[in-house]
Amino acid sequence: MSTSTRPGTVHVDEREARRVAEAARETGWSRPSFAKELYLGRFRLDLIHPHPRSAADDDAATTAFLRRLREVCAELDGSVIEREARIPDEYVKALARIGVFGMKIPREHGGLGLTQVGYNRGLMLLGDVHPSIGALVSAHQSIGVPEPVKLFGSEEQKRAFLPRCAQGAISAFLLTEPDVGSDPARLAAVAEPVDGGAAYEISGTKLWTTNGVVAELLIVMARVPAHDGGRGGVTAFVVEADAAGITVERRNAFMGLRGIENGLTRFDRVRVPAANRVGGEGDGLRIALTTLNTGRLSIPALCTAASKWCLKIAREWSAERVQWGKPIGEHAAVAHKLSFIAATSFAQEAVLDLSAHLADEGRRDIRIEAALAKLWCSETAWQVADELVQIRGGRGYETAESLKARGERAVPVEQILRDLRINRIFEGSTEIMHLLIAREAVDAHLQAAGDIVDPDVDLPGKARAAVKATGFYARWLPQLVTGAGQLPTSYQEFGLLAPHLRYVERASRRLARSTFYAMARWQGALEKKQGFLARVVDIGAELFAVAACCVRARMLSQDGQPNAVQLADAFARQSRLRTERLFDVLWHNSDRSDERLARSVLAGEHTWFEADVLDPSEGTGPWIAEFAPSDQPAENVARRMLPSTRPD
Repeated sequence: MSTSTRPGTVHVDEREARRVAEAARETGWSRPSFAKELYLGRFRLDLIHPHPRSAADDDAATTAFLRRLREVCAELDGSVIEREARIPDEYVKALARIGVFGMKIPREHGGLGLTQVGYNRGLMLLGDVHPSIGALVSAHQSIGVPEPVKLFGSEEQKRAFLPRCAQGAISAFLLTEPDVGSDPARLAAVAEPVDGGAAYEISGTKLWTTNGVVAELLIVMARVPAHDGGRGGVTAFVVEADAAGITVERRNAFMGLRGIENGLTRFDRVRVPAANRVGGEGDGLRIALTTLNTGRLSIPALCTAASKWCLKIAREWSAERVQWGKPIGEHAAVAHKLSFIAATSFAQEAVLDLSAHLADEGRRDIRIEAALAKLWCSETAWQVADELVQIRGGRGYETAESLKARGERAVPVEQILRDLRINRIFEGSTEIMHLLIAREAVDAHLQAAGDIVDPDVDLPGKARAAVKATGFYARWLPQLVTGAGQLPTSYQEFGLLAPHLRYVERASRRLARSTFYAMARWQGALEKKQGFLARVVDIGAELFAVAACCVRARMLSQDGQPNAVQLADAFARQSRLRTERLFDVLWHNSDRSDERLARSVLAGEHTWFEADVLDPSEGTGPWIAEFAPSDQPAENVARRMLPSTRPD
């Protein structure tokens, strides 16, 4: 049941929030997911080996485009974006001229029609110039108007909007609200049907609208009230950004991504034709979640580009900097960091490339693969950048401009650390990714035994569920006892990497057994054991990364890159140590005492410990206000964007 205590705020109980989230999940998948099988203890190497490859004509189109893109990027100066906290208009126009804003839009609608693999490689080059450019293009194309219209739009909508987007009409995705982050049941923006259903009027506020400050087109999620002739519910709309009633109230500023055009947008009875509704009423969350499935792959693309840049800088500095008679890279303490950076960067690209190929094939459910890629690459890229700062020492902490001012090479190491931090939050925070992946990973258990522990199911229903669960586990559990990982002759074609694949197979079965034990122990309370579930997800992420590394290294070695095996072997050894630690803390951890302490902190029982801390509000006197930077309100009418592509 939902209630509202003030305008713009919707409160729902936990059960209703869960019901809305479940209703938005896609449950009709019939094709196998490699990662989902992994969580069930079934190591389906046949789903990813031999490593997928792009078609020859797709490769040729990607190569030709990347050549043009590299030439344009070479003329762009990321330090200008960092210094001015904006992407110059001429940069955007230069990118639009070569089709950057239509990379994934089909050719028949004016785009380049690149594959997900090709699109990712384009994003990596753009991110190398400045991550804000990567964010601009990704928000426009991965989750903005092009993707949902391409997937769910009518033919009329595709003809109306996709060519404009391909030509450079920047778009934005508006879902988050000031009081609503990852809980879609509480969405407060409303789209009221008017004129007998011929149009809708949208009112509400959207926060952190990446590209919203400069966008020409918006994809907006708003709740349609139940009404005669329509079922209502969260619904997706394409909205012209210059429509009457839209106000961009400010341009937000952040720790990193200083060129990002992100703001707060208010809608006051904004009229939208019914023809601009994408899908049916109530389809909005499903559209948003489906869009995010492949849209999330833009984050690991940008993270991988950053990690490979970190490897280059770490290698150069570690060979150049001499201490105690030899390059610092030859000292074990730094050598270990170099190995971690090199192996992890290789693994990130392996995870990204495999997931993108699976998305391009269109024959497998990649919800878990895309979420794992986003989760794992964003977390490890942050670690890679942190290690680079440590290797560079004081020069890692110093800004590029400061280094340049005193005659040293202007390497923006501290900037990349700031820029990468958002990726653990963007498009689903690490914590939300853990919950999302865990829900999919235990889906088979919930389908088999969920009604047994559901308080809303009556006794006859529980009895039927018990029979169903008995049949499922009678077939499934025996498969977890033995497998190919116990045979020393398994996966021999992988040579040096064969033991790692045998480990993945054994660990996959071990992980599935652990999940079953947890289900038996906690039953319906398992969903509240978020520490346990997060570790289950992290173990699966490591196993996925090892498998991706091994199949990629084998492919590359066959293509004449034998050193790839060394990178994959080093990564697998590091990953296996992390995995064993995660297995250990599945059952031996401080979760209970941590949660008990958190409750007492929330209850204010430890405020005595904060007694010597200044309240931030105490430091806002007139003399501070005089020198504080002013807000940067966005100009709603004179937007900085490409000239409109609409006909006059």
